Amino acid sequence: LQKQKQLHGLPHRTETEVTPKMPQIMSRWGVLPGLLGLAWCPSAWAVDFMNDVKPLLSRLGCNGSSCHGKAEGQNGFKLSVFDADPEGDYHSITREVRGRRIMQTAPQASLFLRKGTGELGHGGGARMEKGSREYRVLHDWIRDGLKFAEEERPAMTSLRMEPPRAVLPFGARQPLKVIARYADGSEADVTWQAVFHSNDVGMAEVDEEGGVTIGNGIGQTAVMARFQGKVSVFQAIVPRPGPKTTAPAPPAQTFIDRLVHRHLDRLNVRPSGLADDATYLRRVHLDLIGTLPTAAETEAFLKDDREDKRGQLVETLMQRPEFADFWALKWSDLLRVDRLALGHENAFAYYQWIRDAMRDNRPLDQWTRELLTAEGPLRDQPAGFFYKVAAKPGEMAAMTSQVFLGVRITCAECHQHPYDQWTQRDYQGMRGFFAQIKYKKLGEAEALLAEGNPTGKHPRTGEPIFPYALGATMPEVAPEGDRRQALADWMTRPENPWFARNLANRIWAHFMGRGLIEPVDDLRATNPPSNPELMNALAKALTDYRYDLRAMIRLITASRAYQLSSEPNATNERDERNHSRALLRRLPAEVLLDAVCQVTGVKEKFPGVPAGARAIQLWDSQAQHYFLKLFGRPSRASACDCERASGASMAQALHLMNSPALEAKLAHAGGRLGKLEREHADDAELARQLYLTIYNREPSAAESERAKRHLGARRAQRRKATEDLAWAMLNSVEFIFNH
Repeated sequence: LQKQKQLHGLPHRTETEVTPKMPQIMSRWGVLPGLLGLAWCPSAWAVDFMNDVKPLLSRLGCNGSSCHGKAEGQNGFKLSVFDADPEGDYHSITREVRGRRIMQTAPQASLFLRKGTGELGHGGGARMEKGSREYRVLHDWIRDGLKFAEEERPAMTSLRMEPPRAVLPFGARQPLKVIARYADGSEADVTWQAVFHSNDVGMAEVDEEGGVTIGNGIGQTAVMARFQGKVSVFQAIVPRPGPKTTAPAPPAQTFIDRLVHRHLDRLNVRPSGLADDATYLRRVHLDLIGTLPTAAETEAFLKDDREDKRGQLVETLMQRPEFADFWALKWSDLLRVDRLALGHENAFAYYQWIRDAMRDNRPLDQWTRELLTAEGPLRDQPAGFFYKVAAKPGEMAAMTSQVFLGVRITCAECHQHPYDQWTQRDYQGMRGFFAQIKYKKLGEAEALLAEGNPTGKHPRTGEPIFPYALGATMPEVAPEGDRRQALADWMTRPENPWFARNLANRIWAHFMGRGLIEPVDDLRATNPPSNPELMNALAKALTDYRYDLRAMIRLITASRAYQLSSEPNATNERDERNHSRALLRRLPAEVLLDAVCQVTGVKEKFPGVPAGARAIQLWDSQAQHYFLKLFGRPSRASACDCERASGASMAQALHLMNSPALEAKLAHAGGRLGKLEREHADDAELARQLYLTIYNREPSAAESERAKRHLGARRAQRRKATEDLAWAMLNSVEFIFNH
């Protein structure tokens, strides 16, 4: 230690003066405030590339995809993205361009340091200051011989953040400390070497030093730290500022309500009141069958005085054919029913298999197993077309993981996942389950087979890799027979950490407008749920119900949380994360088009589809239709839920206000508006029927009066006045959004 101090020009003290004050954390590079005036402390081990330099390349952003980590590198200098290839990076720094980047005899003159400090022109600007801790590590590494790895250094075993969680007010600043633990029991403060990332910058921003600044969003959010391939999470709970709410807890209708209210109480938020019958009727129709209730159905429900009429309505809707149509559409997006990839006949057979599963209420784990293990002639096993859409084993593994586990592993094909634990080894382990898949011609039919015993290899090291599931230990040999059977067994076990949580989260997000985990297909330790207790309870309920989709629908739609009004109160007007009120959700493209057709009474004709088909029955995502494309129908090029656009745009608004096709539906001689205008001579009753048809509710007194004035002022053109009124209503938020 004294020798190191002399080399760096630090004050000399005797060993006895220093040793008693040296904590165990001194065995790593770290900050020791107030001790000997040190800004950094020298390691007990020689500085090496793997343990000291490599983390700094990530910390300083050198190997990011926008810098030297991009495919072609930057200005002739290339690093592997997120240090996926340390050996290659070491070679690039020390050996390429005849070693000109490094000058061991005068480390401070090395291009590697002069560009990093901005002393020489550098596209990325100055990434560190001369004399800083980062600079000293790199300087000493060069000076001491460019060691690649110190074999005797204990391996890092875990990473943690301090504090792990905190309740923080708006605008608060919370410094974080990142502690690495090693195999020998020692620990080090590696905050200055870690990389930080916020899951929601609107709620919490984090700087390079680990300082978290809280925004003005209410709820729970997370900040991640990454170091040496391991990750840790800090969770911030941000309550609403102001006096504590004193309102009593609303009555709980299911365990969902108890857990939602407990969370809202922590956040100092009071939920909105219950939605009225008309709002619930419209909401549950759109969520269950993607179809508006008719005026007659609306009147009947509003007059129904049964206490359990909402539950009875759900049971009725789940038996209608539109239920299978709508949920088959939803799963066809995720499972990629793509005519361009499969062909017309094959894509339709694949769709029919999905729709039959929805119609028959086949348990989710059962049809998942059927899909994963499909084998034989595809005309008899149309679930096997799942593998035709993803042509390569790696794509099959990534799609399976994302759809059924909610885990994204695609980026681990080339490098470690930047926000999760998955490595290239894990990716290849999952890929191995699908390496046996082949297609053979059996006469005129094509068959899917799983045969052979292929062995995978690590793309960088060449290490043999046998199939193993995420989070599991790699076995010494590959499973015998069809490896997908072993994968399906592991995936559908009740104790699987992702399968039930993923499906429960997707179902919850469909009905509530937002998942407990967002995005819904990004389940990872560094992206915790907004309400962990509720997430666990929903996953358990799904397994207890034996993966019965309709049982989960009954549970969620019966909850008070689902039946809340979208009208905010003073405590939840800024909350869109914690299910304190219903969220406004723009209708999906197919549902909105069907709603327009239903209201006007004029059906749409889709190319290549029999007349009379509705948009939610349109299995072919490639069928050309301007409205569906404009409003975000996915092309099914990937399994990401994000392919379906749900936002509103100016082009959509202009189309609804000016579309000749929409005007033609409104003015159609045989349409519903003409029929209503002819049947109801009384302006008040005509207005009432328009409100029941378009908004699925009775008009208020003020709305009725305005409509009567509009219709009465244009008595000579009453039909045109009816069309204009209906057109204005179709352009309202109340019609375009589910609320």
